[in-house]
Amino acid sequence: MTAKFQHIKFAVDDRVARISFVRPPLNVLNIAMMREIGDALNQCARRDVVAIVFQAGEDARAFSAGVAVEEHVPETVFQMLDTFHNIFRVLRQISRPVVAVVDGAALGGGCELVAGCDIVIASERARFGQPEIKLGVFPPIATILLPRIIGEKKARELILLGEMIDANEALRLGLVNYVVPTADLAQKTNSILARLREFSSSSLAMTRTALDTGGLDANFDSALERVENVYLNELMKTLDATEGVRSFMDKRKPQWQNK
Repeated sequence: MTAKFQHIKFAVDDRVARISFVRPPLNVLNIAMMREIGDALNQCARRDVVAIVFQAGEDARAFSAGVAVEEHVPETVFQMLDTFHNIFRVLRQISRPVVAVVDGAALGGGCELVAGCDIVIASERARFGQPEIKLGVFPPIATILLPRIIGEKKARELILLGEMIDANEALRLGLVNYVVPTADLAQKTNSILARLREFSSSSLAMTRTALDTGGLDANFDSALERVENVYLNELMKTLDATEGVRSFMDKRKPQWQNK
């Protein structure tokens, strides 16, 4: 089965759903693209799938460089944040194993998508980071997920300093599961998917639900609601949050007023 979208490619084959990002070169996530991802995920909920795969299209240089900064303005920031966070809410609702195949950069929202996946296969040239602080903002999903995945201190370092890490460091920290040469990505991915196809899709779904319930499910929604409130009703009302976004779009260094 194949569904037509503008910013993604979506197909289900042999009980595996593949969502490919096709906004080259950097697969920047705009509102329209994130809506398509959400629509594709909702289709997965109605299908017998053992796994969902996130990957970049063939013409892209990055897995995803993050969410579109030009939509991070007062007129659209509420819609942008809600559309992005809806992806994570739907992933938790449909409860299917999620695999990310990362070749190139996964930054900002792209890195948060990686954090939300169960199994991450990265190439040796993959890079990961949360550079939002450089724009005067922070990554809401990462503040919840990264401390649980890579540890409190390292998560605080990555988010507060906004620096990138390479694939091997991401592997050491537990953000990714495998690092392979780019030429071996497809083979490794197919090997993982072959294992998942051996199992019951309903059993996999229930197992993922149990994993979430034991770890995040009890407080993820409430934590995300609290973080969103800080982001939208406090952070986005500061002068520096506006300056950070504007300076990025103007391609200049931000002039912080520290308020």
